[in-house]
Amino acid sequence: MIRIGIVGYGNIGRGVESAVTAAPDMEIAAVFTRRDPASVSTASGASVRSYDSIAEMKDDIDVLIICGGSATDLPWMTPELAGLCNVIDSFDTHARIPEHFANVDEAAKKSGKVGIISCGWDPGYFSLARIYADAALPDGDSYTFWGRGVSQGHSDAIRRIDGVADARQYTVPIQEAVDRVRNNEHPVFCARDMHLRECYVVAEEGADKEAIEQAIKTMPNYFDEYDTTVTFVTQEELDRDHSGLPHGGSVLRSGRTGNDLEFNNTIEYRLDLDSNPFFTGSILTAAARAAFRMNAEGQCGAKALFDVPPAYLSQHDRSELLAHML
Repeated sequence: MIRIGIVGYGNIGRGVESAVTAAPDMEIAAVFTRRDPASVSTASGASVRSYDSIAEMKDDIDVLIICGGSATDLPWMTPELAGLCNVIDSFDTHARIPEHFANVDEAAKKSGKVGIISCGWDPGYFSLARIYADAALPDGDSYTFWGRGVSQGHSDAIRRIDGVADARQYTVPIQEAVDRVRNNEHPVFCARDMHLRECYVVAEEGADKEAIEQAIKTMPNYFDEYDTTVTFVTQEELDRDHSGLPHGGSVLRSGRTGNDLEFNNTIEYRLDLDSNPFFTGSILTAAARAAFRMNAEGQCGAKALFDVPPAYLSQHDRSELLAHML
C-alpha cells in the first residue's frame, strides 16, 4: 500500500481524501494541518496531526499531497516538503511555473525524492492535451478556454486581500471566440478576447470596497489582463447563490494537414466538472501513485505530468491496460 500524507484539509484536501480512500493500492497515513488538529474532523476517520510533525513522520509516508493555495502556500511548502518526502501539488500560477519547478527540483534532488508539480486539470491534464494535439497537428494553433466555473486559485487570491471576508470567482469563456476557433478561422487572441472574470465578494465590515475592487482588477497574473467585474454581496447571498464549485473547459487545436495543407482538422478535449476540487483531488492522487513508482526506480527531482509515463498514473496493471486501454 502506498502511504499518503495529505497536507491541508480544505476543499482539495477533502477531494484527495475521497480519492485515496477509494484507491485499492493506497492508504492515508495522516492529514496534516496548520490549524489546531483537535478542531479538524476527517470524513474517513484519518488521524489529524500538526503540520510541524511532518518531519518526524517522514519515514511513515511514501508521498505527501500538498493541498495549499498557489498564491502564498505552495511556493514555499512544496520545496520545503520535497526535502523530506515525495511530493505532489497543484500549483496553477502559470507565469511562475518555471520558477516553482526550479525550486522544487533543487530541493527534491538534494533529498533524492520526486516532486510532481501542477497536477490539476489545468495545468495538468490540459497540459497533456495541448502537447498531444500540437504533436499531431504541428501546423496549427492551440487555444484553451476555462469555465464557466469557479476558479479555486483565483477565489483564494481574492480572499487574501485585506478587507475581504469571503469570495468566489467565475471564469467565463467568450462564446464568440470559441466559435471562431471551431470554425477554423485561426484567430489571434489576447487574454481579454477569450475570457471574462466575474468576482463575488463579501467585504468585512467597514472595509474600503473601492480599494478592494482596485486590488482585484490590477492583480498581476490573475485579473489585470482580463475584463473583470466585482460584485459585493452579503455572506448569506454568497452561501445561497455561490456555494458550489463547478468548473470545466476545453483545449482546442485547429491545424492543417496534406501536401498543400488543404485539410482542416480540429482536436477538442473537454471537461465538465460538478466539483472542481474533487476532480483535482483525483488527479493529485493518480500523480502520487506515479511519484511513488518513479522514486522506487531511483528517479528524483521535479517533474511535470508530461514527464510521467501514462501507465504510471493508473491503478491497473500492464495486462489490463494492454487489453482494455490500448
